[in-house]
Amino acid sequence: MIRSFAFTTQGRAHTQDIDMFLMPTILVDTNLFLWVDLEKPTAAETTGVLENVFHFHPLSIQDCVAPSPVPKVEEYNPQENDQFAPYLFIVIHAVDYNQKDDVFRTSELNFFLGKNFLVTYHDVPLKSTQSTVDRCQKKALNVGRGPDRLAHTILDAIVDNYKPALDELASEIANLESDALETTGPEILAKIIALKKEVFNLRRIIGPQRAVLARFAHGEFKLIRPHLVPYFRDIYDGIFQIEEMAHSYTDSLTAVLQVYLTMSSNRTGEVVKLLTIITVITTPLMMIGTWYGMNFKNMPELDARHGYAVAASTMLISTAATFYYFKRKKWL
Repeated sequence: MIRSFAFTTQGRAHTQDIDMFLMPTILVDTNLFLWVDLEKPTAAETTGVLENVFHFHPLSIQDCVAPSPVPKVEEYNPQENDQFAPYLFIVIHAVDYNQKDDVFRTSELNFFLGKNFLVTYHDVPLKSTQSTVDRCQKKALNVGRGPDRLAHTILDAIVDNYKPALDELASEIANLESDALETTGPEILAKIIALKKEVFNLRRIIGPQRAVLARFAHGEFKLIRPHLVPYFRDIYDGIFQIEEMAHSYTDSLTAVLQVYLTMSSNRTGEVVKLLTIITVITTPLMMIGTWYGMNFKNMPELDARHGYAVAASTMLISTAATFYYFKRKKWL
């Protein structure tokens, strides 16, 4: 699916859903800039827009179509025989956390940012692009005041959408901590390990993403107008806070794991202690019973008239005495 918008330099929506053959005409108009959003496009749509309309560098097209596990930003300047205008190629990852299966789902969003155009490419619907499309359809003036401002709007929405996912994760960690204090079943350990893995994946994505946004925040690229650099710095601050939260979640999960292992060790110790006490308490019973269970012919006790009563009384008294001793020592 292809969605496209043309804006005037004053930020007003000029045209929507532009035919592909008309896009080159808009690109040469200095009073307009073009946004093309490719959502799960066909091969023909990808080729038509990226190659035939904008003539992007083949390497950036290849990186766009193929999944990129790490966020990045690359600057392309035309060389001899190149037909494209200077642009930035940006790979950013949006995230969504599913509390039912404790999994962070990442969605890749690719940007081609030029002086008078912005092309976005993604294989799945994204909240950030859809919200920006809705604002464009409502003709919000602050959205269409340049490709860099439009890119900022989408990036800002991506960072904002991290927060609900992190809130879900925080809630899951809190519930897991309560469960770890109440039970030490193997399913709790599996949840802890799974969440630690997901937080690690989140940090693996956020680290490079923070590095990408830092380059925008420092005003490294000429295609980002100077007055917009503080806005990108604000996005960088947001992703920095998210990274700090991810670090704190890692620490929390480590603490939960330590609590789980401590509780498990304590309960194992209690079981061993109980079994040991039972063994010691029943030792007189086993010793006397074993001794008189030998049934040797020349054992004088076998002929005693009250031998059974004496043996039974001895076992009961010695067992009761052992139990009383343990109780007095508060081992029971």
